[in-house]
Amino acid sequence: CKRNGLKFGVYLSPWDRNHPKYGTPEYNDVYANTLTELLTGYGPLFEIWWDGANGEGPNDKKQVYDFPRFEKLVKKYQPNAVIFSDIGPGCRWAGNEQGTVNETNWCMLDTAGFGRGETGPPSATLQTGQENGRAWIPAECDVSIRPGWFYHSEEDEKVKTPEELFRIYLQSVGRGANLILNVPPDRNGRIFARDSMNLAAFGDKLKSAFDKNLVLRKDCFVSGGQTPLLNRTLTDGDIETAYFFPAPKTGKSPYAEIDLGSEQSFNCLKVQEKLRRQGQHVKAFSVEAWTGGQWKELIRSTTIGARKILTFPEVRAQKVRINILASNGPVALGEIQVYKIEG
Repeated sequence: CKRNGLKFGVYLSPWDRNHPKYGTPEYNDVYANTLTELLTGYGPLFEIWWDGANGEGPNDKKQVYDFPRFEKLVKKYQPNAVIFSDIGPGCRWAGNEQGTVNETNWCMLDTAGFGRGETGPPSATLQTGQENGRAWIPAECDVSIRPGWFYHSEEDEKVKTPEELFRIYLQSVGRGANLILNVPPDRNGRIFARDSMNLAAFGDKLKSAFDKNLVLRKDCFVSGGQTPLLNRTLTDGDIETAYFFPAPKTGKSPYAEIDLGSEQSFNCLKVQEKLRRQGQHVKAFSVEAWTGGQWKELIRSTTIGARKILTFPEVRAQKVRINILASNGPVALGEIQVYKIEG
């Protein structure tokens, strides 16, 4: 990870049913000591990953995990690490293991009264978040490249294809979430050939799909209900430069209109809110293209957040427009990008 510039995280499941002290208060000491070793012996950690896995061990006892104690250890030794679980506090489970999150995906969540595992929020709530949730806990999607999480030779022909992985990407990252893709080592400690090839092809597909932004540094006209103004902050390639739109009023939808310079074919649009210090506010928006002498609606969607990647039937046009149809406050859009995805 260090050699390739990757941030490192750990998943230490507390569900060690084979430990002789499992199901007793002393087992929490064992887990805390193991966790401390991981927190202190391997450099900076980006993420600590906890699920709610729990159940009876061979002694027919079920463990009561001391998560408040475990969280204190993380904050003591790795204060910058993101903690994943049903209730965060850093990021939340998306409610399934298919690697997808709902099209409507709010980064906020109420966690009072909920725990991890069986006592966690309902899957439907984890899938969508809550518009008025009290805590900022964005979604993280998990899925395996295989049917299961570990290597089994009988699954060698069931490895997800690059096309399947790309679809998962659009329904996770493309909906404002993070994606964790599990790739298990085989019995020789290596990544199996098919897994490796499909993963590499998926990476190539991602690079080619988003290699050429057709609106980079193109003229953009923005309007909050008044005369449109030329503004290139939404097409400069920098998420930190943003344009602030007022909340929509009846009959007046703020919009951003981009001129591609000439008619071009495209079938994908990516839009991002600037979340830092501004938060998530878009509730609904539409995408239109100027074709045949009029605006034609291509697609509608709900929340944006960190990013929304939308695909639609290919259209040829010189102008594209995003209309903010509903929001719960002023909107800070940071970037709009347009692509033609092949295949």
